[in-house]
Amino acid sequence: MAALNEIPFIKGHGTANDFVIVADLLGKRDLTADEVRFLCDRHTGIGADGVLRVVRTEHVPEFSKLAASAEFFMDYRNADGSIAEMCGNGVRVFIRYLDAVGLITESDVVIATRAGLRECTMNPDLSITVDMGPVGQPETDAIPLVGIQDELWPAVAVLMPNPHAVTFVENLDEIGSLEAAPPVLPPTIFPDGVNVEFVVQRGPNHVAMRVHERGAGETMSCGTGACAVAWAASERYPNMDLTAEGGVQVDVSGGTVFVRLLGNGHLSLTGPATLVARGTVLLPA
Repeated sequence: MAALNEIPFIKGHGTANDFVIVADLLGKRDLTADEVRFLCDRHTGIGADGVLRVVRTEHVPEFSKLAASAEFFMDYRNADGSIAEMCGNGVRVFIRYLDAVGLITESDVVIATRAGLRECTMNPDLSITVDMGPVGQPETDAIPLVGIQDELWPAVAVLMPNPHAVTFVENLDEIGSLEAAPPVLPPTIFPDGVNVEFVVQRGPNHVAMRVHERGAGETMSCGTGACAVAWAASERYPNMDLTAEGGVQVDVSGGTVFVRLLGNGHLSLTGPATLVARGTVLLPA
């Protein structure tokens, strides 16, 4: 009888943006795209928006130079098996996991990601704050146009460093389903695909959003998307102060996060992270 391809996992979420966490500290198991799709399938697998593979940075050849600053590397995969540069909700869940299993003992932690090093703090209220890095924009004068209900709406292009097209609307319900990717034109602005956010203002320093994440469909939350939305809103509305002590409140379908502009020019993201289950899973042969 063939041996079962069985691996342990933990399931967690950040404002209902959910992840399957797989520990691979020595870098011996590089999950295939098919395996990631299986794990994230909500009918035939465990179900998640993505997979967080936990590896000691020294065992990730292309990022091993970061090992002196960050013991652990977050290998993040989208639900369709593709690789993303960064995941703000995923970082918080990643930190919660490291703490829960005793791999870290301090409240301030630096981890390595494909977007570089990320400084994280576990707060007394059990929220986690992540330095998400600086805001970027594509090197183009073209304005992205997002298709909504057979109309094209102008959007703001933001890199966090994941690509985002932030679109301001009057009502979040009017955009309909976001399971399929809304068309974004011209395609040359985002050649590797794009996350699309739709935003309404709720009040001073307060917005709400929905998001289609590339490789995952509509998700309950997107950390880099919340940062992109807060920054774009602060550029659009005079009563949005990213430097305020509490930052900008961003309501997502799965809860609330807060985005603030730091003195170093980076954005910080603060929100909850929760672990909900653990077990083993049989990967397809």
